[in-house]
Amino acid sequence: MAIYTAQEIMQIIPHRYPFLMIDTIEELEEGVRALGKKCVSGNEPYFQGHFPGNPVMPGVLIMEALAQVGAVAILSRPEWKGHTAYFAGIDKAKFRKKVVPGDVLLLETVIVKAKGPMGVGRARAFVEGRLVAEAELTFAIGD
Repeated sequence: MAIYTAQEIMQIIPHRYPFLMIDTIEELEEGVRALGKKCVSGNEPYFQGHFPGNPVMPGVLIMEALAQVGAVAILSRPEWKGHTAYFAGIDKAKFRKKVVPGDVLLLETVIVKAKGPMGVGRARAFVEGRLVAEAELTFAIGD
């Protein structure tokens, strides 16, 4: 059972449709780790152009989904409530398998370093237990 629904996620991060990239948060260790879920639908607007007749979820949107999961993890800490987590960098990104309509992405981001309003998360995306993407995501928390 989900810890947070999409409606509850929107109380933590500012993203809204069509840019809210996570459906639920399944597990949460405040400020440390979050596991989210994204059910990839053929109705997603980006599939109209990426790629017609052969829809593939853009890798940059998988990274965005992972960043949103990380944002839920870090912004769940009381001192960061009401703030926004911004991308400050993406390192060591690797895409290992296509993500297509019908896939269910499990998105895990672990905060491996945090100092003040800056930090780094180790992010991994899985479909059916197989690693499909990973990266180190640097974030900055602002107002």
